[in-house]
This record gives sequence, C-alpha cells and structure tokens, in this order.
Amino acid sequence: MLFFTKFFGSWALTAFAGPKNMHIVPAANTYVQIRGLAWPALLIGWVAQSASLGMKDSWGPLKALAVASAINGIGDIVLCSVLGYGIAGAAWATMASQVVAGYMMMAALNKKGYNAFTISVPSADELLSILVLAAPVFVTMISKVAFYALLTYFATSMGTITVAAHQVMVQTFCMCTVWSEPLSQTAQSFMPGLIYGVNRSLEKARTLLKSLVIIGCIVGIILGSIGTFVPWKFPNIFTPDQNVIQEMHKVLIPYFMALVITTPTLSLEGTLLAGRDLRFISASMSGCFTLGSLLLLLVSSKGLGLAGCWYALSGFQWARFFLALRRLTSANSVLYTEDLSRFKVQ
Repeated sequence: MLFFTKFFGSWALTAFAGPKNMHIVPAANTYVQIRGLAWPALLIGWVAQSASLGMKDSWGPLKALAVASAINGIGDIVLCSVLGYGIAGAAWATMASQVVAGYMMMAALNKKGYNAFTISVPSADELLSILVLAAPVFVTMISKVAFYALLTYFATSMGTITVAAHQVMVQTFCMCTVWSEPLSQTAQSFMPGLIYGVNRSLEKARTLLKSLVIIGCIVGIILGSIGTFVPWKFPNIFTPDQNVIQEMHKVLIPYFMALVITTPTLSLEGTLLAGRDLRFISASMSGCFTLGSLLLLLVSSKGLGLAGCWYALSGFQWARFFLALRRLTSANSVLYTEDLSRFKVQ
C-alpha cells in the first residue's frame, strides 16, 4: 500500500475524481502521499489491536486510541489553524497519530509476554491456516469498503459542491458508527467460548446476542438522532457555504435510516464472524455489494442526485441487517444447531 500510494496515487485519484474535478487532484494527492507513509504502522497496529481484543483486553487499545486521538486533534489545530498548512497539516497530524497508535498497540502486547517487535517468517501451513480464515473476511470487508468507495465515486461525479456535502455527511456517519464497533468486538471476543469452548452454552450465546441487538437498537436510535440533529440544526460547524448545506440537508432522512440500523447490524455480523459462519457472511456481503452497486447505477442514471445515493446506502445497511438476522435465527444457524462440523474451517 505504501508503494502503491507513492507511485500510483496520483493516477488513481485522477481516475476517481473524473474530468469535472481535476482541480481537487493536487490537494488530494498531497493528502494521500502523506497519509500513505503510515500504511505499515497502521496495518500492524490493527493486527495488534485485534490480538488484544481477542484476549479480552480493551484497555491497551483504548489508551493507544486516546493518545492517537489527542495527537490528531491537537495536530490539526496547530498545523491547520495556527501554522496554516491546510490539508497537508491535517495529513501529517493523522499520519503521526497512526504511527504512535501502532507503536502503543504493539507495546500493549509486549506487556502480556509477547514480543510484538520480532520479525518472523510464517511457515506454509501457518500461511494456509491464516488464508482460510482471512479470505472470506477479506471478501466481506472489501465488499463493504468498495461500496462506500463507489458511493463517493458517484457523489464526486456530481460536482464539487455535492462531493463536499457528501464528505461532511459520510465522515459524521463514520464517526457515529465507531460507537457501534464495540458491540461487534464484544461478540467476537465472548461468543467463541460460548459456541465452541469447553463450557459451551448456546443458550447463553443466544441471550448475549439478544442483549447486544437490544443495546444496538437503543444506541442506533440515539446515534441516529444526534447524528442527524447536528448537521440539520448546526451545519455551520462543518461549512459556511449555503450551497453545501442545502445538499447536506437533502440526505438527512436516508442518513438517519442508515445510521439507526448500523449498530445492531454490526452486533449480528460480529456473531457470524465469531461462529465462523464465514461462507455465509462473505456471500451475503458480496450479494449486497452487487445489488447496491446496481442500485447506485440506477439512481445515478435517473438523476436522483446525492439523496438517491444515500437511499442506496440505507438499503445496503438494511439488507445486511435482515440477512444476518435471518441467518442467526434460523434453526440450522450456529446458535441453534449442535452439529458444528459444517462451520469448522477445513
């Protein structure tokens, strides 16, 4: 990723932005080139964070993310507002925070007796076992990321004002969904022991899932309400441009619909990952991406604007929710069947 960003970043941005937005490519490339320097630290940090969460240690990652957030926030203020470095300052602040976070994640593992800074070459069998687990998860994640990227692509093709409004809304959307991730991590940390462990109890697993979904619905409604209210009543926090604000207000309804359902959806998908129902979750996410992409093409061709794109995102989120819910509540799901052989990774 580091070398791809270095040598092909400008080309990718030019292809993504389109001929109508060539004027934003130089600024975007400046941002991407600086952010790209953090790719190795970022990916290693993610692995270290997942390892800590898998061992039910959330304090190490919490400290790392708290420090990283402080560095990013202070860096943005100093570099952008005080020193006037603009988008380059924002990129340097984020890059520095990601490097520090990666280091602290690895240091948290070292306190548990691991040597996270050791470089070792995995064997062929180890690579194969990782690949069998990681490949379906990769398909799941890349389908989700690709849909968001496609959404931004269509928004970008509508002009600078539209893409500016979209960036404000999608960034606030992502900021709100961060609050949903702990429910998914809780499911991935505690469900395996209840489903596969020595003291397995499918009844307790179903009770835990019910609690997570109820909490997810409550948190989703709260986040949806707050996340919609702020850009509705206080849009000047993000931009003084009235044209951008008008575009932002056009997507408030689908924005709310998508945000409300995201939190319970992550609880369900975290349980599917914990139960290693990987074939289903990768197939369902691929199907949602395919249908969502076709819907985006349709709304774009019909000239439905940014609101149409966000309704497509809302449909994408709700489809994920209903597919995962139906799977987990079916009689042959990992939470109800005693025969777990078909869920085991071969």
